[in-house]
Amino acid sequence: MRNLELRKRNEEFIRKMKEYDPTFFDELKKGQAPEFFVLSCSDSRVSPSVVTQMPLGHMFVHRNIANQISIEDESFSASLYYALRHLNVKVIVIKGHTDCGGVKAAWSGNNEEELRGWIGKVRKSLPDHNLLKDVSMDELTRENVLSQVKHLQQHPIYKKYGQGVQMIGCLFHVESGELERVYPL
Repeated sequence: MRNLELRKRNEEFIRKMKEYDPTFFDELKKGQAPEFFVLSCSDSRVSPSVVTQMPLGHMFVHRNIANQISIEDESFSASLYYALRHLNVKVIVIKGHTDCGGVKAAWSGNNEEELRGWIGKVRKSLPDHNLLKDVSMDELTRENVLSQVKHLQQHPIYKKYGQGVQMIGCLFHVESGELERVYPL
């Protein structure tokens, strides 16, 4: 049943794109030249190309829980390198969101074995729990984005290849759809 739904939606997508531009898929086949490299959370509600209505080919996207940047994350490092060296992106966007499950898990002390390592990375991106007890989840998700901006600025690949590439930190508000810029202000 689910497979049928995916197939039907894909057929509708193909039909609409060919209606809009009969050469759409011929152009896609020629390659990509995205302007943006986007790091976003894996949350199913916050797809970068959907919430910005960007067409295919305009965003090179890397997603993980709570939009984390870690030098040890080979997948992120490879994506960043490819975006900067081979795709020549002009803008890096770090996009967090309100109601982030990864931030909630880190703040609440989730210690599930399968999540422990990753949630530990998220926890390190948040303020000290002992110093800030009365803070909203929205403030925490904003702080997480700002921490990732700092992590990116210190990432060896960014330092080597990111000269002149604009960096934007933003927070997607799931309750309103607004994309709030938090860096630079």
